[in-house]
Amino acid sequence: MRLFLSSYRFGAHYDRLLALVGEPGRVAVIANACDSWPSARPSAVSSDLFPLRRLGFQPEELDLRTYLGRPADLERTLAGFPLVWVRGGNTFVLRAQFARSGADVALRNLLAADALVYAGYSAGACVLTPDLHGLESMDDPAEVRPVCGIEPRWDGLGLVDHRIVPHLDSPTDPQGLSRRLARDYRTAGVAHWALTDEDVIVVEGDRVDVLAR
Repeated sequence: MRLFLSSYRFGAHYDRLLALVGEPGRVAVIANACDSWPSARPSAVSSDLFPLRRLGFQPEELDLRTYLGRPADLERTLAGFPLVWVRGGNTFVLRAQFARSGADVALRNLLAADALVYAGYSAGACVLTPDLHGLESMDDPAEVRPVCGIEPRWDGLGLVDHRIVPHLDSPTDPQGLSRRLARDYRTAGVAHWALTDEDVIVVEGDRVDVLAR
């Protein structure tokens, strides 16, 4: 299993992503964490396509909404990409769209077979953790029902054994919500990684590296 998890895009460790992938190639960009932002969604997608292209990748948006009820088709499509890039947004919306499309099962299968690299930032990283409780202080679970038609799910995919707190001390978090959540996890004894926008978690097989700048 190869994972590249960050608070914001490549963090300060693009070299480690390239080492996991081997060389830039096709990338499936999953932006469904932005599905509750209909007017802002196109620009959110574009904002990730451009930096990937600049680095030599060939990004293609893969919208999970087009695979509802077609999990086998989704898994076959994902298997054609050496890299999946899952951007930030609302973690609960992303988790719901993973469940509705079967992406949660497909990605587990493909990662277990080492068929691709999963790179995710913010919500795209948080969704791989064991449990999403606490993230409601940063992302609104109430956005799930009107967007996805199901109730929010509080389980992550469980592919890493710590919860993730993104955007620690980031200019994008002027209220300090990330620092507050990290404090609450510490107080409750919850294993977690609190990441600045430069930090990255790299998982390769049984090895887990938490990289700061």
